[in-house]
Amino acid sequence: MSSADLPLFRFGIIADPQYAAIEPQVEMGRYYANSLAKVAAAIETFNGEELDFVMTLGDIIDRDFKSFDDILPVYEKLRHEALFLLGNHDFAVAPEDLEKVVERVGMPAPYYSFRRHRFRFIVLDGNEVSTFAPPESHPFRALAEQRLAALLAVGASNAQTWNASLSDEQFAWLAHEIEQAKAADEKVIVMNHFPVHPPCEHDMWDRERIVALLSSQDNVIAYLNGHNHVGNYGKVAGCHFVNFKGVVDTESENTFAIVDVYSDRLEIRGFGREESRTLSY
Repeated sequence: MSSADLPLFRFGIIADPQYAAIEPQVEMGRYYANSLAKVAAAIETFNGEELDFVMTLGDIIDRDFKSFDDILPVYEKLRHEALFLLGNHDFAVAPEDLEKVVERVGMPAPYYSFRRHRFRFIVLDGNEVSTFAPPESHPFRALAEQRLAALLAVGASNAQTWNASLSDEQFAWLAHEIEQAKAADEKVIVMNHFPVHPPCEHDMWDRERIVALLSSQDNVIAYLNGHNHVGNYGKVAGCHFVNFKGVVDTESENTFAIVDVYSDRLEIRGFGREESRTLSY
């Protein structure tokens, strides 16, 4: 077997456990309490593989700060590094707990990057300018109201209160990280809770500028997200956009993935309801 037939490394993906100790919303297909067992089952599979890390793409909980006390210990059984980014439901907590969420899940910062094997992973805070995540008197709340109103005025399908956007500062940071990666001859994979493509009602409010940036940089190969629980896939120029399905949906069937990274492609191995895909670059 040649080295081209072996992955450089692999990592795991979980999206939208949305755990809470509450009754299911059967009509919506949301089984919040069942996510503990599903995440545990995913971790059992992950522990049977050699992975560099496992990323959860946000909405770790559905609501209530104390929900973290139930689901985070499940990740302690993972023998690999557990990494997180945050979704809109992770901020469905009391106002006094909003600024504690990042630290509670052990993230180094609301957005951050890390490197593995000449790949740079850029982890976004899609909630930064929103009507729910900033502290109640923060100027980003007012900015969020302005951005949402502007989208509502033109009838945009993603003009929803459960969506959000990047600050101009974070967007500039993203562009700078991509430039730094290019200078270091690193390929880039961006991760966020919210989708940006193909267009749908769950997208970031500022999806256009994000898609334009990522698709114009030839070292950016993929954007991975959750939020839209049914999943989705698209491609713009050389960038693949993969929306992973939500764990919380369905009573017992699971959904998660292992991504095998090769020198010329990503192989997504889907488990349960998640689809398998080959993404060439």
